[in-house]
This record gives sequence, structure tokens and C-alpha cells, in this order.
Amino acid sequence: MRRLEKAQKIGLKLDELYPETPIPLSHSDPYTLLVAVMLSAQTTDKKVNEVTPKLFKIASTPQEMSRLKESEILEIIKEIGLAPTKSKNLKKMANQIIDAGGDIFPDWDFLESLAGVGHKTAGVVMSQAFGIPAFPIDTHIHRLASRWGLSDGKNVEKTERDLKKVFDKETWNKRHLQIIFFGREYCPALRHDLEKCPICSWAASKKRIKDERMK
Repeated sequence: MRRLEKAQKIGLKLDELYPETPIPLSHSDPYTLLVAVMLSAQTTDKKVNEVTPKLFKIASTPQEMSRLKESEILEIIKEIGLAPTKSKNLKKMANQIIDAGGDIFPDWDFLESLAGVGHKTAGVVMSQAFGIPAFPIDTHIHRLASRWGLSDGKNVEKTERDLKKVFDKETWNKRHLQIIFFGREYCPALRHDLEKCPICSWAASKKRIKDERMK
């Protein structure tokens, strides 16, 4: 099966399973989404959603965040992975946004220049806050794209380019979330029976199925 044909069939299955694609991180605007996504690195969305209500109650804008001490931010987010680094980045990021005018705006260079914000985080904000087509690659998407034979999986940059080639641009924003949802519900990294998976069972190569069975 050709990659384009396979991607089309995968898309139909994902649309069937996930017709709605709510953003799993609680937020109220582009800035709070940016903060939540930045905090989610190496941390579950569930844990982030447990921490951010208290944080946003006192600092839901860059201006409010900039007035907090790093130690105050750290005390609130201490249960989050890499909390000390993220506390420092939240403070610096708030000041950078204020220096740029005080608001988040849809510009790749601007977003990626902010402390603690990489290409994936910027992509989530561009796609989910501003509706600009992007295909942020997280560990679920990177793993599934390789399992499904849509990318060779050498690195996330290559995976992003490969997926953008096989999925229509207007579907990128929902496909990003659908694949994450699918990975969490049906396609875990470990102890996964590809032959029983709703997509891997026919999308993965016989070699891939055999190799993962041996793990």
C-alpha cells in the first residue's frame, strides 16, 4: 500500500474514532495555552491540568507572571517535571512577551524565540490557538508514524516533513491531536500487540510486527 493511500485510510479511521478533537490541556487564551504546553514537556497533561488552575488564578497574563518571583512560580509548579528550569523560563518568557508588546501573536520566529519554547510547543500554539496549519510532533506521533510506515522515524524533523506530505494541509491540526489520542488509547510504546491494533494491524509492515513481537 502506497504511503498516500495508507495515510488516507488512517485518516478515515481517525475521523471515525475521534470526530471531535478537544485540546487536552486546560487554558483560556493563547498565553495560557502556551504556558500549559511548555509545562507539559516530560509531564502528563493530567498533572499539568492539576497544577495550572492555581497558577492561572494568580498569573494568567504575562504581566502577572512577570511580577512573581521564580521561587513563587516554583512553589506552585513543583510537582511538574523539570520545575526549576520551567519556573525560570516562565519568568523570562513573560518579560520577553511584555518587551514584544505584551501579547502572544502568531509568528513562528517570535514564539520560538521565547524561553522554554521549542518548535513543537510553538506548533501547538500556532495550530490550536490561532488555527494556522502545523503538525507538532510529540513522542506518540513520532512512534506511530514509524509503526505505520509513514516515516522512517530517524528524527522528529523528518517525521514532521513526512506527515505533512501525506496528510492534507487542512487536516494537520486535527490529525496532530487524533494521533495523540490514538496513541494513548490504542497504541502504547510497550507491550503493544500490533496485530490487534485497529491501525497497526494493517498499516505496519510484517517485519515491524515481527520485530515488536520479539521485544
